[in-house]
Amino acid sequence: MNKRLKLRSLLARVDRLTGIGRYGVLLLGLDDVKDQQGFVNPVKEGQRKLLYVKPFGENSAKIATYETNPSNPRYGMPKIYSIEVADVASGSSSIVKVHYSRCLHILEDHLESEVMGIPRLEAVFNRLYDLEKLVGGDAEMFWRGARPGFQGNVDADYQMTETMKNDLKEQIDEYEHNLRRILVNEGVDLKALAQQIADPENHVKVQFMMISAVTGIPQRILSGSERGELASTQDTSEWKTYVQSRREDHVEPHIIQPFADRLIELKILPKPENGYTVDWLDLFSISEKDRVDIGKARANAIREYTTNPMAQSIIPPEAFFEYCLGFSQGQIDFTKKLVGAGISEEQKALVKELDELEPEPKIPAGKPIPERKTITSIKK
Repeated sequence: MNKRLKLRSLLARVDRLTGIGRYGVLLLGLDDVKDQQGFVNPVKEGQRKLLYVKPFGENSAKIATYETNPSNPRYGMPKIYSIEVADVASGSSSIVKVHYSRCLHILEDHLESEVMGIPRLEAVFNRLYDLEKLVGGDAEMFWRGARPGFQGNVDADYQMTETMKNDLKEQIDEYEHNLRRILVNEGVDLKALAQQIADPENHVKVQFMMISAVTGIPQRILSGSERGELASTQDTSEWKTYVQSRREDHVEPHIIQPFADRLIELKILPKPENGYTVDWLDLFSISEKDRVDIGKARANAIREYTTNPMAQSIIPPEAFFEYCLGFSQGQIDFTKKLVGAGISEEQKALVKELDELEPEPKIPAGKPIPERKTITSIKK
């Protein structure tokens, strides 16, 4: 169904539309509707088939009527929507009355109201306008201030005729339009005005700082800047934590679960016996580079551990795996299993014979050393 209807993209679109307005609406196109007038009727009982899904924002899906019966569990909730459906072929649109059972009403950051939420962009809307004015004003300031013009000082003892004035004006017009690079005149001292260009960087930073403070998005993530490995790593971790909390606190209970529950209710999806869970991809999974660095550090730790003859008498291998390498119990058992499977029969016999060897006796001074089995003789 996801592949056929592109559900993941549609759910992401309705989430963005919810942030623009006070709510979003997800229209379910079911097989019991034969014409536009059929949308106003409740969904027919029985197993339905989902043909399409369409996301709409508040501006395109207005609430026409509310449930006014106080004894109804949906008291105060939308009953009929007026959805504006665009006709691409004719370039026009039409208003379709839709029953609430064919829609999912999605809202975010709501308090008392179960119908209207607070738009996600409301808190930063003015700041975005200020940022637009700063950036646009900077371009206009550079355009006007980079070539501010000329100032002409006429000598006190010189008198210009009307013909001279018109000739100088024509030369200046040609100069401004890049047709002339030399001005020829007499009695007038022309001086270029000083450039008046200010750096708007600090003003832009203030707007980014305000947007970051309201939204909770780190400034480096918001602007795409990566300066300083430690700072960027901390910002990335904070941003991933924010995204994970929004997944679990908003997207899952307000979008995914209501959508899945409605499909189960309409028998489009089978009803699970023991319920269902929503699994997300791990945002905090390590990268390939970090994985290689961890493997390198573990390999160095294993080398230091195995080359020290007293290490195992101080820290047993199981404790070394758990506390020094950070292995879980499953990883420890799997490692021991691989080690056991990798020992050949010849090696097992060698270990057995080594265990049976008598300890090396202490030889008094002056006496010959008796013949003793060695690893070399066992191998032979």
